Amino acid sequence: MSAARLARSRDTIARWIALTTLMAMLTALAFNALFVQLAGVWAYPPLSESGLVERVASISNMIDASEPVQRPRLAEAVSDRGLSVTWHATRQEIEMPTVDDPEYGTDSQGLRQLLKPQGKHIEAYQPSDWPGQGGRYALLIQLSDGSWLAFSAALRSWGLEEGPRNLIVIALVLLSTVLVALIATRRLARPLQQFALGARRFGVDFRAPPIEPVGPHEIRQAILAFNAMQAQLQHFIKDRTQMLAAISHDLRTPLTRMRLRGEFIEDPEQQQRLFHDVDEMQAMINSALDFFRDDARLEEATSFDLAELLQTLADDYRDQSIDITFNGPPRLVYVGRPLGLKRVMSNLLENAIKYGRKPAIELTADAEQVRVGVLDRGPGIPDSYHEQVFEPFFRMENSRNRNTGGVGLGLSAARAIVLEHGGELRLRNRDGGGLEAWVVLPVTCL
Repeated sequence: MSAARLARSRDTIARWIALTTLMAMLTALAFNALFVQLAGVWAYPPLSESGLVERVASISNMIDASEPVQRPRLAEAVSDRGLSVTWHATRQEIEMPTVDDPEYGTDSQGLRQLLKPQGKHIEAYQPSDWPGQGGRYALLIQLSDGSWLAFSAALRSWGLEEGPRNLIVIALVLLSTVLVALIATRRLARPLQQFALGARRFGVDFRAPPIEPVGPHEIRQAILAFNAMQAQLQHFIKDRTQMLAAISHDLRTPLTRMRLRGEFIEDPEQQQRLFHDVDEMQAMINSALDFFRDDARLEEATSFDLAELLQTLADDYRDQSIDITFNGPPRLVYVGRPLGLKRVMSNLLENAIKYGRKPAIELTADAEQVRVGVLDRGPGIPDSYHEQVFEPFFRMENSRNRNTGGVGLGLSAARAIVLEHGGELRLRNRDGGGLEAWVVLPVTCL
């Protein structure tokens, strides 16, 4: 097995789901690391993880072990831009706001364990404890001799609180998951969209080319199966067309001989009956062959103006002194087979003119479908026959006279063409008498 084929065989939907989950996790970690590196102090860990607690404890232990006269100078020496340290002999020397509970609670146990001796009094203040603006972070630690160390920071430099940090991490996880999911679903959705588009194209044009097998293994297998079915249908249609062409030739030859032999019949009445039967058989054969072979179904789907086609049909009948009303937009571009749809409309209009009066055409469209109605005022068709009239060779009139009703293939051919466009042909009796024939076509693209 080649490397390319092996890679394709491993490209499955299950593998993509697993990779999507893994990539989402890795991307979330990468975003979090990037946030820590680029966002500065706001992404740093909380106070207990910053090393500041250890630094405060070390300074306190060192100054507590020194002589009282050296403590102010030592406090000044360990101060820097981020943290100011001052020593005070009594608590009253330190000006701090009055708060309900200045005791240091968060991570205080860890700090107390680092202090020597343990159990010292600790107080903590934050900017909101000061009235007005200009508050600061402050930490007071009582030394063993009762004096105090004051640690003060104008700005907090040890990062966000745990709550905001968790919210940011959750947001980064969601963002990374959405990004990876969009990429993965696009990878899976694109071949499915191509598959659906190819299937719709084949519904409009049976000579459409096969669909390219792309995407994960399962989707490629479905596309290959569809292509095989499409090839079989195309082969069947080709064989049927060739067979019907042969039938056309084989049946017309004996009919021609029958007509020639009828010329030798001396009885004029019997001769006319024979010629009538031969003509009737010839008409039935031609109609049947036209229905099964139907050159209109062989044309390629193209973009054309359906409204103009319907108006042209109405104008053609108007030239024959048959007034047909058209109701619809002046222009409507549709993708389909114009010759086939023209035959559908012609068959429906012929029935409306032959069996009814006041024929009319209505055209409406929206984003999903196009509706063409052929309406008339006449006797209509009983509801029980609305489906039966679409069967080949069925006629509500029992005679086979071509002048009164043809051979019963007009509606069958019309529905077959509409179905090949992926649409529907429905009949409905009108209020007040008459019939409505509605052609409902889906909106497709090339």
